Amino acid sequence: MSIVIFQHASSDGLGRLAPALRDHGHRLDIRRLDLAPAAGGRSIPPDLDGVSAVISLGGPQNVGEDHPWMRAELDFLRAAHERQLPVIGICLGAQMIAAALGGEVGPMPTPEFGFCRVTQTPAGNTDVMLAGIPWGTHQFQAHAQEIRKLPPDSALLASSPGCKVQCFRAGLRTYGFQYHFESLRDDIDGFARDAWGRSVMQALGLSETDLKSQCEQHFDTFARLGDRLCGNLVGLMFPAVTRTRA
Repeated sequence: MSIVIFQHASSDGLGRLAPALRDHGHRLDIRRLDLAPAAGGRSIPPDLDGVSAVISLGGPQNVGEDHPWMRAELDFLRAAHERQLPVIGICLGAQMIAAALGGEVGPMPTPEFGFCRVTQTPAGNTDVMLAGIPWGTHQFQAHAQEIRKLPPDSALLASSPGCKVQCFRAGLRTYGFQYHFESLRDDIDGFARDAWGRSVMQALGLSETDLKSQCEQHFDTFARLGDRLCGNLVGLMFPAVTRTRA
């Protein structure tokens, strides 16, 4: 059994989730959907056989764009959710889960980039997956799209002033996170260096010095809480019976 990882760009990897998953003996099946097969890309699995969970990561793409893998991933996420497998989405991945389950995604009036304050709802404060996470935290953001409407039968777990849906739960074992709790310090620098990140920072009037100052103020706490969230997800979302060391 393997956890299928959908990766949509080199800049959006598992980050701190990777050691948490591997240290607990999970086998990771990473699929680079944005790459051609000759460059190391791999397609969506044909079915859920041998799949213990699904994680959909971030990326510069937008829901609804004409990418050859997007419809297939939406269908796969929906099927995994309906099978009641653990499903986690981060940034683009969260938006894709929302869209796959009947929600709505669209562009934001103003993108979020850098550390933004995220506040948990009463439902978030009592959700076991967010145990040990303070009700108000600064989380790293890098997105210009947002979930405008949650899927039916979902619970809103956290919001920010600029983006209502920062975290949600659908059913019992599907979670979406708009913020990048998985990001390491080098990952944040990578977001600021790529073309999309530079363009958004310029539009927001955010300099590299500003981002460095934000990191100096918030990163240590952000990293500690990110590790706690990874521990919650790994310990509570993925049944021990499915763990198989590679």
